[in-house]
Amino acid sequence: MHTVQSIAALQSVIKEARDQQQGIGFVPTMGNLHQGHLNLVNAAKAQCDFVVVSIYVNPLQFGANEDLDKYPRTLADDQAKLEALGVDALFTPDTAVIYPEGLAAHSKVTVPKLGDFHCGATRPGHFDGVTTIVNKLLNIVQADIAVFGEKDFQQLAIIKKMVNDLCMPTHIVSVPTTRADDGLALSSRNQYLDAQQRATAPLIYQTLKACQQSLQTTQELTPSALEQLRTESCEQLQAAGFMVDYLNIVDAISLQPLRPETQSIVVLLAAYLGNTRLIDNICFNRQIGFNR
Repeated sequence: MHTVQSIAALQSVIKEARDQQQGIGFVPTMGNLHQGHLNLVNAAKAQCDFVVVSIYVNPLQFGANEDLDKYPRTLADDQAKLEALGVDALFTPDTAVIYPEGLAAHSKVTVPKLGDFHCGATRPGHFDGVTTIVNKLLNIVQADIAVFGEKDFQQLAIIKKMVNDLCMPTHIVSVPTTRADDGLALSSRNQYLDAQQRATAPLIYQTLKACQQSLQTTQELTPSALEQLRTESCEQLQAAGFMVDYLNIVDAISLQPLRPETQSIVVLLAAYLGNTRLIDNICFNRQIGFNR
């Protein structure tokens, strides 16, 4: 596995693969890799001859008082995991490589509307940081496909729109959320949970599943019925010790409130357990119509 820190070195390695007519797959990460990340790598390997992984903790997507400084950095362990999977190239730039003139002087990429709500409402500037770094990495790698997980549902939707709007040549591939046996979505931030919090955390997915069952079986989804379901779900989580950031039931394409023509629904959830912010979602099709 080639491990490189500079853009020129990475592009040189990729050019050699391109010259051999190899398809390029790309998995951007912030490191501290768990099985969810490794599943993304395996998805890339299943579709491409040459797989590139990046590890970079992007300061532009962290807000004030967020966990940039304590975000886990485990490069040696990550390298070993990726080498065991047969990854071809690992890109580990530092911030001077990514933002050579500093964060404030760097051009930014903004995707309107999709990032205004949900996580965007409580983490201002977060998605601009995400789209800026993903745009830059996609331009550096010029991969045939780039693979992202569905746990970050809103982020995935925003990246897909950015790639489509800007006519970028890379195809975005999504992979279902990887979960622990008790249903908790795998996340690097799960390690912040103490034993009691870890035992409580699966209630997030249980709540999402209960919402799905209710939404699929209720004959008429009126605004008042949706609000009642949202309120009851939040109260259940709060009673268990969560501080709910949001629980929103929206159209899976527009991420806006449900409309009569909505075919696919997503329930988006973010909640704090102690100081740890956890996100998850559940997406499904609904055959029964509903009223506005």
